[in-house]
Amino acid sequence: MAHAELRGVVALDGPSGTGKSTVARKLAAALSASYLDTGAMYRAVTLAVLRAGVPITDEAAVAEVAASTLPVMGTEPLLPTVALAGEDVGQEIRGAEVTGAVSAVSAVARVRELLVQEQRRIIREALDEPGGVVVEGRDIGTVVAQDAGLKVYLTASSQARARRRSDQDVAAGRTSDLERTHADVQRRDAYDSGRAVSPLRMAEDAVELDTTDLDVAGVLEQLHALVDTRGLFAGVESTR
Repeated sequence: MAHAELRGVVALDGPSGTGKSTVARKLAAALSASYLDTGAMYRAVTLAVLRAGVPITDEAAVAEVAASTLPVMGTEPLLPTVALAGEDVGQEIRGAEVTGAVSAVSAVARVRELLVQEQRRIIREALDEPGGVVVEGRDIGTVVAQDAGLKVYLTASSQARARRRSDQDVAAGRTSDLERTHADVQRRDAYDSGRAVSPLRMAEDAVELDTTDLDVAGVLEQLHALVDTRGLFAGVESTR
């Protein structure tokens, strides 16, 4: 198929380490679409909370920090950015301290309310421009963009996801321990799936895609086929 642009919203959900960020960015870039990493938004708020010295168990104080420090997201897939008060924090939000606290911060109902509102605003703005938007997170298909034209729930074994996380940390120059990373992946899964507000789960109308034995190219091939099947290529009829 010749190059085509995305129209509408593609929602990619799933636990950490399934390859969401990599394939979401590459899919958006290939289809001339905007890209939004909602997980980075929660990490940025978590960083703001830690910087403020607020206990992550104090939900009222956490919510107050979130309300006064919303992150600014860049939606260019080849160079996505996240900033707090004009400071680029894209590297810092991936550190161990933020990773250990983000589940608790993202479970605060008011934090999720504020960020979902902001995520929907960003999606609306993206759709006002030519091209669509690829959005990744944990509640995109179930909460943020329930009317998305395509919802995909990415899965992979916890071992595979831990290896990927470790590889990413090493590539970024961060210290990594595979056993500790695996434990963190399992802890995050339990926390995200068990939280009262917007728990991690697959939307009823989502397509499940297991990436355990797939490389990036293989995942992208399947995603392109799904976009085609749903008729989300602008000006191009489905070939299936």
